[in-house]
Amino acid sequence: MTQFVTERGIRLAFDTEGDGDPPMILVHGWCCDRTYLAPQARHFAAGRAVLSLDLPGHGESSQPRPGPGVYDVPSLADDVLAVAAAAGLSTPVLAGHSLGALVALACAARPGAVRALVMIDPAPITNEKVKAFFRESAGAVQADEDRTWRTDFVRTMFLPTDTCRDRVIAECRRAVPPVAAAVMRGMGEFDGAAALRQSDVPVLSIGAAHPVNSAADLRRACPAIAIGQTVGAGHFNQLEAPDQVNAMIEKFLTVNGLAGAGRLLAASD
Repeated sequence: MTQFVTERGIRLAFDTEGDGDPPMILVHGWCCDRTYLAPQARHFAAGRAVLSLDLPGHGESSQPRPGPGVYDVPSLADDVLAVAAAAGLSTPVLAGHSLGALVALACAARPGAVRALVMIDPAPITNEKVKAFFRESAGAVQADEDRTWRTDFVRTMFLPTDTCRDRVIAECRRAVPPVAAAVMRGMGEFDGAAALRQSDVPVLSIGAAHPVNSAADLRRACPAIAIGQTVGAGHFNQLEAPDQVNAMIEKFLTVNGLAGAGRLLAASD
């Protein structure tokens, strides 16, 4: 059953399933919602508590008017940590896709906030050219009342073999233009490289077919980072190749002593 908590005057929707420690929080991408990490929620709830939430302006959460401190990445990180606290999930593992990876990274840069960070095909962290494109494109997104610019942009995110393409293209149109524009600008303005340097928890980044951040650049910011890449999947690899994504996350958690209690019990049977 969907639950709600109010933070900063914003009503935030979330689901929880499973039980056990360490808990995991899943954060979706730009113009998506919490269902976009459903394959990960189902998988990891077998061994731990899992929370999936809708960021402000997305899904069933409320849509505050854009303004300073509303849709920037650090403010969205505040929302994620507030939902975690309301649900009683302390120092969780955070896993985010695209925008959600930046939000999770902002949480991980705060000392003691999280236990580990998983970034699934993250939006630009070290790629300054793409960050500039995001900032410069916010105006086009704001004026995109019929969502044609957004649809054309999202179409570039897939491989010809991707099966989730039609779903994503149809659903990405739901976020209203002012919100979509504010979030895109926030991604372009976020200093992800600095946040990555500040993080002192284990970090995994799982790229898709054409990751926007190079492995070399990510390693320069975080020498201990673990890097993975899925085969045969575009940007939405968590939907397109969930078995690959889940297996890499499982291995990452295991080698860092963070395997869910349920899976440890199953392995000992």
